Amino acid sequence: MDSEDRCPCLSGETYGACCGRFHSGYASGAWPGTAQVLMRSRYSAFAAGAVDYLLATWHPSTRPVELVLDTDTVWRRLDILRTQGGGPFDERGMVEFAAHYRHDGESGVQRETSRFVREDGRWYYLDGEL
Repeated sequence: MDSEDRCPCLSGETYGACCGRFHSGYASGAWPGTAQVLMRSRYSAFAAGAVDYLLATWHPSTRPVELVLDTDTVWRRLDILRTQGGGPFDERGMVEFAAHYRHDGESGVQRETSRFVREDGRWYYLDGEL
């Protein structure tokens, strides 16, 4: 994904100024400051194929050993439906979202309530309920 493309999370920013800065800079300390920003950056990572970022932002207690993305799935839109906690001073957060996609010519929506935890100043995806 080009840094000047529109960010998949639909923030209105370019990919490079929005989620791309986390995807390319997480190892050097660029980390989302809230659970919702982490959720948006993880959605964009699925859209951009940033598997390393997805694994790095997944809590170690629930992180899979490997992650293989379905390259036939095209992520089209992210709707944040509800949030609870997840702010810069919280230790836990929840984000309910709907992620719209196309796969094999068919449209679909993945709806999930995701839980996040903050440890050592960094937010991690813990798990989600479909």
